[in-house]
Amino acid sequence: MPEMKRLSSKVILITGAASDLGAAFARRCSAEGASVICTDIDDGAAKALAGTLGDGSIGLHCDVTDAASVRRAVKATQDRYGKLDGVVHNAAIATEDGTVVSLSEKQWRQEIDVTLTGAFLVCKHAIPLMEPQGSGSIVFIASTYGHVAAPQSAAYCAAKAGLIHLAKAIAADYALAGIRANSVSPGAVKTNRLLKRWPDLDAAETALASAHLLNRIAEPDEIAGAVAYLLSPDSAFVTGTDLLVDGGFTAI
Repeated sequence: MPEMKRLSSKVILITGAASDLGAAFARRCSAEGASVICTDIDDGAAKALAGTLGDGSIGLHCDVTDAASVRRAVKATQDRYGKLDGVVHNAAIATEDGTVVSLSEKQWRQEIDVTLTGAFLVCKHAIPLMEPQGSGSIVFIASTYGHVAAPQSAAYCAAKAGLIHLAKAIAADYALAGIRANSVSPGAVKTNRLLKRWPDLDAAETALASAHLLNRIAEPDEIAGAVAYLLSPDSAFVTGTDLLVDGGFTAI
């Protein structure tokens, strides 16, 4: 973990915090001095994670597809801390493979509801808490597949591309309020999501490494570093952009 404390005194809310990537983001933010609100539909896991981060952090239930649930999480943040400096929307579901013909309407809506509508709802309730401060940073976890398409990934590609552009729209709407919005697009990362297609992470890396110029896939902490940068004052002049942390995947 880094010795720098770029997020000292900051309050950061993370959705999908109980996942591999979400937990890496939470640990990085905490290590850099932030109080972290770990939210997840699995509130037990969110609270367990928060318990490892110290007294300044809390775990909360949050279903990002439910406006009332999101509103309660933001209200709990306001009641506890009195402010909100950053949001990381990382909530995701187990993506269903399929074309627009083979996907069911339910599968399509689940992907869009969690990834894209979830981002809308989180920002809808978080931004009014940021506006009086005149500052705030919003980070969406998108994907290289928001830039390039992959077969059998219609819903996932559409949702991630939507996230990238939603960040740009929010950046345009709230720049004068001092609120920045960006997205991060990772390449393949060593997370349990890969186990849907490969028996273990070593097999996943063997299959995926050559698609990246660096000939490997990322560690979760490498994506966490990019997220912490966008939340920190080091990125004060960065808004409306998508940060590719993809080992060169989209360069070839």
